[in-house]
This record gives sequence, structure tokens and C-alpha cells, in this order.
Amino acid sequence: MNIVTKPRILIQNGRLVDPAQKLDRVTNLLIEDGKIAAYGATPNGQDVVLDATDKIVSPGLIDLHVELREPGWEEDETIATGTAAALAGGFTSIACIPNTDPPIDTQAGVEFVQHQAERARTCNVYVLACVSKNRNGEELSEIGMLVEAGAIGFTDAELPIHNPELLRRALQYCVMFDKPILNHPEVLELTHDGIMHEGLLSMILGLNGLPTEAEDMMTARDLRLAEATGGRLHLMNISSAESVEMIRRAKTRGVTVTAEVSPHNFSLTDESLRSFNSNCKVNPPLRDQRCIEACVAGLQDGTLDVIASSHAPRAPEKKMQELDQAPFGISALETALALVISELIEPGHLDWNSALEKLTINPARVLGLAKGTLEIGADADVTVIDPHHQWTVTRSSFRSKSCNTPYLGRSLRGRADTVLVGGEVRFQVS
Repeated sequence: MNIVTKPRILIQNGRLVDPAQKLDRVTNLLIEDGKIAAYGATPNGQDVVLDATDKIVSPGLIDLHVELREPGWEEDETIATGTAAALAGGFTSIACIPNTDPPIDTQAGVEFVQHQAERARTCNVYVLACVSKNRNGEELSEIGMLVEAGAIGFTDAELPIHNPELLRRALQYCVMFDKPILNHPEVLELTHDGIMHEGLLSMILGLNGLPTEAEDMMTARDLRLAEATGGRLHLMNISSAESVEMIRRAKTRGVTVTAEVSPHNFSLTDESLRSFNSNCKVNPPLRDQRCIEACVAGLQDGTLDVIASSHAPRAPEKKMQELDQAPFGISALETALALVISELIEPGHLDWNSALEKLTINPARVLGLAKGTLEIGADADVTVIDPHHQWTVTRSSFRSKSCNTPYLGRSLRGRADTVLVGGEVRFQVS
């Protein structure tokens, strides 16, 4: 039997930034047999050498909020195209949201995604299964069996867990498995027929609003239930200033809660809807400047632990409908890193260590993954970032099957240059 070994790879002269180790220095990184092997090594003549001069060498980025849409919505995205987009965005690991058709609430559903991801052979794909059967919010899914199949957490995706008793039992039950419950905080009775952030602009434009109170009320409920049960709660899609403050206070009380914000919710305001561009229709909506400033402050002080793309691809024919008929969603994997660089790092809101913490080790900890670090012996999932590369967002630049993004035509700074998964180069800018 022949044993195939992976070539030694030396990433040379890069600025290694590993928030898990508080590491930030220019040195060489040696990868051997798919693992991080050494710092400061020199080439031996047989190594594959990657020049990272003037580039950032980071642990592979991790996105815990990605819709892959397969099975059921292959016109929007497939596992193959979604994971290719993830690699192009610098992500070596993603968590698949279960809003598929059928929803991922069975062992077979988990295994299907795993199998398709293995066939695609791109990035690591982890499965988030449904909290409730068929995502209908009435009966708990078979959580134990789903964990056995490989589910790493539970969520009903964009459908909030409306029934507080169901959420309470889910939090209690998942304590046994040390798995998180991820909930999208929204009181649906307050948001039906809503299109954009409720405020002065929505009134001027004559568009139904999505009030911050819908997010705040459910955030408060979820925090109280997490505190009462001791369960692991992760709040998805935080966009409201009041929700950020409630999470901040809950953390001071020792509540086991983490939270995420998406790049579009710290980089665009509701003013974008003046164009009636359906690519700006997202849920939670693009809010006002006060909410953006609160989200940035939450990232700065650690209230918001994770930056997640909230990748929600929608086929062009769906987004071409009238604004009130077009679905919510944004194709975000391939712009997320550049928006972090352009909107957070370059203006000085976050340094590289703080920003990458929210894209690497923090999402790894939320999901319980042994990822997100460049420690010696760790899996060699590595993202080499060119922070100076200037590029324009175009339809042809997307590897995702859909390109529903409000950033089309916008010039952004920074992108993934080379991406390694398990010590293999899976993406490289040509």
C-alpha cells in the first residue's frame, strides 16, 4: 500500500496574525503533513514556497452563517458553488444553515450535505441542523440523533424560535451535548410585510417598516431563557443598538451568550433603499447610523463576538421582482473580508488582531471546532490576505451562483490571495 504524503509548504515573509495565541510577527510558516509544523523555518530545496511578503498570514477564516440552499433551491446556490465562493472569500470552514427543502432535520439530511461537501473538495463544511422539526416551531427535532450524525449546533435559520417553551427545552437539552442554539431574534407579529428599517426614511418612501423593537423584544427573551437554563445561546444577525446594549449587560452577569453582526449591517444604512434596489433588501434590514455605530462599538468591546457573512444567495429572477415581492438576502461570502478591511481596519475601528479574532477563533469556539489557530500541530487551514489589493465588485468576479449584492460596482480594498485547507492549496489568485 502506497502512502501519499502532502508536500511541505513554506509560507515565507508573511505577517503572521493569530489572535488565539496573541501572535503578530513577520516570520516564515512551515506546513508539513497537513499540519502547522514550525515558525521561522528555512526552505530545504524541496519545499513548495509561497511568498507572502507584505501580506497577512491568518488562520483560515470561519463563517458560521452560510446558506448553501441545496437541496431544494439549487437555482440560488449549490454546495459546490457556495463552497467555491467561500474559498474565494478566504473561508476555510463554514457552517451550513438548514433552510433547505427539505430542511436539515434528519440524519439523512446532515449526511447529504456532508457527502456533497466531500465531493466538492473545497472548504470544510459543518452542518447546523433544525431546532424544530421541519422548522415549524412546534416540536423539537431529534437532537441526539442529529448530533450523532455530525450536527454541530441547532437553528431554525431565518425563522425565529417563536415558542419560548420550545427554546427553553432546546437550550436545556443541548446542555447535555454542549451544543449551541443559534436564534434569529425577531418578533414576527411586528415585522409582517416589512421591507426596510422602520424610521423617517421608510415613512418618506412609503415602505413598510421592520422596527428595531422586533429584534429587541426577542433578544431580551432569549437572554433571559439562556440565563435561566445555562444553555449556550448564539444570537444571529444583530443590528439594533438596544440589542447590543442588552447583550453587553447580559455578559456582565455571566450569561453564556455570543452574538454576530454581518458586514452589510456595519457598512450600509437604510439610505441605500432610496434606490429601491432589491439587493439592499435584507433581514434584519440596513438600519440607521446610530445602529451602525452601536454595532461597531459592540465589535470593539467584544459584545459582538463574531463577524458572519449571512450569505443568503438568491437567483437573479427572484431579486428582479418588485421590492415588496423580492426575497430578503445577500450574496456575501466574497465581499465579507474586504468589507472588514475597508470599513473596520482601515478607518481604525479594529486592528488586525481584533478583526481576525471575530473571523477565526471566536466562531470556532462558538461552534466547538478545533480550528481557528496557527498553533504548532493544528490543522493547516490558512488564509493569506493581500490587504492592499484594490478590486471592483462585478458579476464576473463572483464564484457564487448568485450575485445579489448591493456592492456591485463598488471598489473595495483587500482580498484572499491564497487559501490552504488541511495543508493543500485550494484557492490562489492567478
